[in-house]
Amino acid sequence: MREIDRKEVKEIIDSTDNEIIVEVLSEEQFTKAHLPDAINVPLGDGFDERIQKAIPDKSRTVIVYCQNLDCPASPKAAKRMDALGYENVLDYAAGKDDWSAADLPMIKHPNT
Repeated sequence: MREIDRKEVKEIIDSTDNEIIVEVLSEEQFTKAHLPDAINVPLGDGFDERIQKAIPDKSRTVIVYCQNLDCPASPKAAKRMDALGYENVLDYAAGKDDWSAADLPMIKHPNT
């Protein structure tokens, strides 16, 4: 697992279609707003099984994120994924608060 910043996240997203972006917050938080093309695999009971079902190819580049630098969920998820044998896990520790602050696109759902 390696921590990355917004600039590197954007470069990866812009340069490849092979990455998978995973928000590890609750479904409720994900539904309010998330990074484009992100999937939701909340950290918690059953995370190991759900992440392996969502991303069976452990060689893929996976960017995990949560809310902000104070949120411990993405580093915990990245460490769990490393332990499960994922080869290229990147932790966007600054998370969606940082992404939103830069006025980058977010998927927002009305009425949530």
